[in-house]
Amino acid sequence: MSDSDEATAIQLIIDGTEVTGHAGQTILEVADSAGIYIPRLCWLENLTPFGACRVCVVRVNGRIHSACTLPATNGMVVENDTEELRGFRKNLIDMLFAEGNHFCMFCERSGACELQALAYRFGITAPTYPALFPHREIDATHPDILIDRNRCVLCARCIRASKESDGKGVFGFAGRGIQKHLIVSAEGGLAETNIDASDAAISACPTGTLLRKRTGFAVPVGERPFDRTPIGTEVESTTGPTPPHPSTPTSTPAPAGKE
Repeated sequence: MSDSDEATAIQLIIDGTEVTGHAGQTILEVADSAGIYIPRLCWLENLTPFGACRVCVVRVNGRIHSACTLPATNGMVVENDTEELRGFRKNLIDMLFAEGNHFCMFCERSGACELQALAYRFGITAPTYPALFPHREIDATHPDILIDRNRCVLCARCIRASKESDGKGVFGFAGRGIQKHLIVSAEGGLAETNIDASDAAISACPTGTLLRKRTGFAVPVGERPFDRTPIGTEVESTTGPTPPHPSTPTSTPAPAGKE
């Protein structure tokens, strides 16, 4: 955002509440600054918005848009927390679980996984769709990093972080449709790339697809990021008490396939 954009204040309405932002901000950024949480999965601060996951979709003047990519403009009327959009997002999350092999009780990212946390927030306690149980390649060639493609949700956060934050371009996509999958830049696997365990690309992963070896289960249950703090609280708490989310447990029960 340029200095001139910061100087240009705009006003819009999100779920009936008038909020103020600046020209150059996206709807998601304005909502965050106002303490209004718009669920997201492929978006990550300081990375170029991708708009692929569709979890952040909102209605703007009656039309569906991705909140992470659409610039906010003066006078916009945005619908975010509606029954229709909650159902749409819940359905997307549900399908992501069906499309991959997300056995949360065995995953090192349980309690710190954004996909799992979104499932809790939307009250997903059992799968709706039959699981596809794909057989995807696991790359354990690197001494410090593991790729488990069975958990990949194609958010492209690692791709963007590797290019934009690490300056390396280690990751990419290949294939189309249900065959689309994560690849690395080297023929011989991850071990042949210049990735390092400290790279931002590893931390950018919202699931257990990219893992640092020898660090699993280091944080006790009850102390993991989402054990007692629902996802989105970090946004909602910026303007006051967090509104209750009845569908989100205050501890960590285990809905089907999730610990």
